Amino acid sequence: MALGKLTVLALRAVMVALHAGAVSAQAVMVAMLTGAMDESILVDRRTPVLVITILGVVTVQVVLVCVWRLVTMAQRGTVFSHAAFRYVHLVMGAFVAASLLVLALGAVLAPGDVVPPGVVALLGGVSLAIFGNALIVLVLRMLLAQAVARDVEASQLGAELAEVI
Repeated sequence: MALGKLTVLALRAVMVALHAGAVSAQAVMVAMLTGAMDESILVDRRTPVLVITILGVVTVQVVLVCVWRLVTMAQRGTVFSHAAFRYVHLVMGAFVAASLLVLALGAVLAPGDVVPPGVVALLGGVSLAIFGNALIVLVLRMLLAQAVARDVEASQLGAELAEVI
């Protein structure tokens, strides 16, 4: 069981570091995009890039909070319950939103010669990869649904057995 505790502790440390990094990234991006872009080639696209960047970081934060909650539920032995679906749905939604935001960033940057076409294509690939993560979470959600159904069935069978005995 010590390994489980160590694993959870390591995961939480990583999530705290990522969350701190996300908050720092938001602060830096706001500072860069609101003041330092006067001489940048992106000056005419400052607002959409800022909004997309901030919302993108928010999607990361949503995933981190939801995973934290799911880890807590797993520690308490309550992860195989209907309450876990709320967090899984939020994670899926955050991945889909992040995918759309990366696609939107590509669309904002595509016109003109602001960035090379390869960068826009790369953003399309990143968007597809993020969407793939949403599909992976969907498959994991289906596995969770099966586990919850089996848990409910086992509880019902246990209750029936208790009545017979």
